[in-house]
Amino acid sequence: MGTAVHFDRVAKRFGSLQALAGVSLEIAEGEFFGLLGPNGAGKTTLISCLAGLARPDAGSVRVLGRDVVADYREARRLLGVVPQELVFDPFFSVRETLRIQSGYFGIRNNDAWIDEILENLDLTAKADTNMRRLSGGMKRRVLVAQALVHRPPVIVLDEPTAGVDVELRQGLWEFIRRLNGEGHTIILTTHYLEEAETLCGRIGMLKQGQLVALDETASLLRQFSGHTLTLRLGQGGLPAALVPRLLSREGAVCRLRLAGFAELEQVLADLRQAGCGVADLKLDEPDLEEVFVRLMRGEVSREAVQP
Repeated sequence: MGTAVHFDRVAKRFGSLQALAGVSLEIAEGEFFGLLGPNGAGKTTLISCLAGLARPDAGSVRVLGRDVVADYREARRLLGVVPQELVFDPFFSVRETLRIQSGYFGIRNNDAWIDEILENLDLTAKADTNMRRLSGGMKRRVLVAQALVHRPPVIVLDEPTAGVDVELRQGLWEFIRRLNGEGHTIILTTHYLEEAETLCGRIGMLKQGQLVALDETASLLRQFSGHTLTLRLGQGGLPAALVPRLLSREGAVCRLRLAGFAELEQVLADLRQAGCGVADLKLDEPDLEEVFVRLMRGEVSREAVQP
């Protein structure tokens, strides 16, 4: 299996802000890869460098072996990008927009593929509607369609489901899974961590412009083998003995970290001894949100989560 995208020591600064600090990363052909991080971590800057919208101050980026700076035209042809922003031309219908997008890549008579995209994104009924008359969710569907219209082997989805309804989200992922199954490489950035956990075979996490985690999704979850205990306290505060386990607290609801089921009885014993009543409790398996939060808080070293 070859390399679809290669970031090699990519650095980018905007004035005094170091947006990227030497990010190196390879994404294999046919991979469904998740790029995660809090706001300001450098995700969109990295995607912008990949798409040729920003030029790295140092390092290089390649798409299927084509340098995005030295061989921009061919690299861009291999790439389809769905941006975060709702950017559209208000003078054209949905179908006209997709035909024009096809023309940018020198593609004519593309209506059969356009019709298939429209159907899969539930846009057929809106095909002849002017773009400015669409809702925000519909406009986002058109952005996805524009990214796919030239059948790129590498597809980048930058927060594609932000602000859209559940039905669209499910339909979009069904279509994207199909494309991935046909060999397309998918790169996803999202704040919906359950999406990344379900869809992505491998995940990279950025923090302050640096790659702080890179591993298979299943491996990341295995490394964080603890459980999360959510308690709603009926009376009394959290005993001091349990404070080191505290992950978060909102009013009477406390989230505690446990290494395993065996520690549950000791937690309950500490609560009984302190006279704390428990109104409700729930024990959860580790999930990607737990991994993400601990990494962003610096509770785990970078070396612990990179193969």
